[in-house]
Amino acid sequence: MKLRFLIGVAFAALVDHTACAAERDIEKLAWLAGCWASDDAEPGSGERWLLIGEVLIGVSRTIREGKPAEVEHMEIGHLADGKLAFVAHPSGQRAVTFVLRRIRDGEVVFENREHDYPQRIVYALDGDSKLRARIEGTQADAPRVVEFPMTRTNCDSPTAP
Repeated sequence: MKLRFLIGVAFAALVDHTACAAERDIEKLAWLAGCWASDDAEPGSGERWLLIGEVLIGVSRTIREGKPAEVEHMEIGHLADGKLAFVAHPSGQRAVTFVLRRIRDGEVVFENREHDYPQRIVYALDGDSKLRARIEGTQADAPRVVEFPMTRTNCDSPTAP
């Protein structure tokens, strides 16, 4: 009886430790929260991220000829199994989940090797005010990388994403 109790306590501590470690992962991404204006697109293009509890909620917007051309909703949070994941909801397409591959100070990599393209999503801080977002993988049997350089901007600005 005592052995079962000790095993139960040890298991509970392990689960609690794993949950705390997962919670700390989302805290490591707090730097992503805010507004990021695209450096290579029309004003109003970029991403806006909001940290709500244990979830980052994001929206990406591309402006063409002064009008929204593409909108993508995004979430970074924990799946039922406790893994941290990036879930993309591109306009007009089904949602795609990318699981955390690597997280370190100022950089995060999510991956889904089964997805057609991209297979990886990367966010990396470049100083205090620059963000390098990148999608990468293989498309038509050739490696492909697309960069999305952004600059932190005031979310109250009329041209903020």
